[in-house]
Amino acid sequence: MTPAAIQALPARHFPMRTCVSCRTERQKRDFMRVVRTPDGSVSIDTSGRANGRGAYLCADGSCWPDALKKKSIERALGVSLPADVRAQLEGGVGHGS
Repeated sequence: MTPAAIQALPARHFPMRTCVSCRTERQKRDFMRVVRTPDGSVSIDTSGRANGRGAYLCADGSCWPDALKKKSIERALGVSLPADVRAQLEGGVGHGS
C-alpha cells in the first residue's frame, strides 16, 4: 500500500460500554460483564460474548461494592443476583477469571 492509501483507512472502532455503578463510559474490554441468559440464570461472563442481557462493571473492582449496595446490577438485569454470583463479586473475582 502507498502511504496515501494507509492514511485513507478509517479509524478502528472499539465497542463502548457504561459501568452500571459509576456510569463511566469506556471500551468494552475494560469491563467485567454479568449476564442474564435467556433461561433466566445469572452468571459472570468471562468471555464477554455469552448470549443474554449484560450489565457491565469496571474490571478493576472499584465499583463492585457500590453496585452491590445500590443493586445497580439487579436493576440493569431485571432479576435478583444469586448468592454465588454475589459472593464472587464480594470476593473480588477479577476480569478473565
